[in-house]
Amino acid sequence: MQTFSHNQLFQFCYNIFISIGCNNKDATTATNVLLSADLRGIDSHGIARLSGYVRLWEAKRINSTPSLKITHHTPSTAVVDADAALGLVAAPFAMQIAIDKARNVGTGWVCVNNSNHFGIAGYHAMMALENDMIGIAMTNASALVAPTFGKEKMLGTNPIAVAIPAGNQPPFVADFATTTAANGKLEILQRKNQDTPLGWVQDVDGNASTNANILKQDGALLPLGSDREHSSHKGYALGSIVDIFTGVLSGASFGPWAPPFPAYIPIPENMPGKGLGHFFGAMRIDAFQEASQFKNQMDKWIERFRNTTPINPDTKVLIPGDPEREMEVERMQNGIPVVDAVVKDLKSLAEKFAVSL
Repeated sequence: MQTFSHNQLFQFCYNIFISIGCNNKDATTATNVLLSADLRGIDSHGIARLSGYVRLWEAKRINSTPSLKITHHTPSTAVVDADAALGLVAAPFAMQIAIDKARNVGTGWVCVNNSNHFGIAGYHAMMALENDMIGIAMTNASALVAPTFGKEKMLGTNPIAVAIPAGNQPPFVADFATTTAANGKLEILQRKNQDTPLGWVQDVDGNASTNANILKQDGALLPLGSDREHSSHKGYALGSIVDIFTGVLSGASFGPWAPPFPAYIPIPENMPGKGLGHFFGAMRIDAFQEASQFKNQMDKWIERFRNTTPINPDTKVLIPGDPEREMEVERMQNGIPVVDAVVKDLKSLAEKFAVSL
């Protein structure tokens, strides 16, 4: 394990994106999105993914000089063709459109097709906060998840993020996969040579497993809830909703046709749409009530939930977004730890592109 400052990783990551052909603006945006995951403690979606993006670019599945364009729109909606851009670039572009539309007509809703992995959903949802808006972000992803009662991998981890501003309290930020665990957590366990908890994955025959490498053996991730007795049908339904909003509605590919993140896995045949899909929403609070009144009420909501009587006096009740916010403060001060396997990947990138780490 090595620790790097945010500035060190920012400069390195930026230089890599420049090396694959991104312009200054896109390289900066992509780096900000990527490192926001590391700062917030979501190590599976941060600098550890950088080499994966480079491999997708080498496989000509990522266009580093895209021409993003709106292909359909109304006063409150839009569809964006990302031109195979980095999702790290396409997603902020589309979320800004949603914010601009909300500023004009109260709410904005934007679908994206022909895109790629967009980092953490929370980053994009949180873009709305400084505008006194509620932000929503979703994406579909590589098919790794078996539906309840199924053996086949049909859905991605399909995250949902919702960011809601408050007044004196920090914002409410929920950012979660619709699976029991995100694939990135399996990758972290693989690097540590550790098993998964029971209920994360199943083997090729649908049996419960704790093998962190089970996806490489045709196993699958499980929907939120793990099994039918623990309401996996609800996680399956949530993941399906995300897939329909981000894939079917946008014109992207969906379900088992969603393009895989690993560049070595072939693109599915007979894809029904273009690339990965995203969905973004921005809702102006004063389209519903005075923003100051709402944020005052959100403060009361947050304060009351914080003061919930805990089961264990040593464990306080948290508000969604608390752990990530605290981690961001700690890591900006003390640096970002990077596991040895990822450091090795970064050193390979440094050598390949003659960039200093």
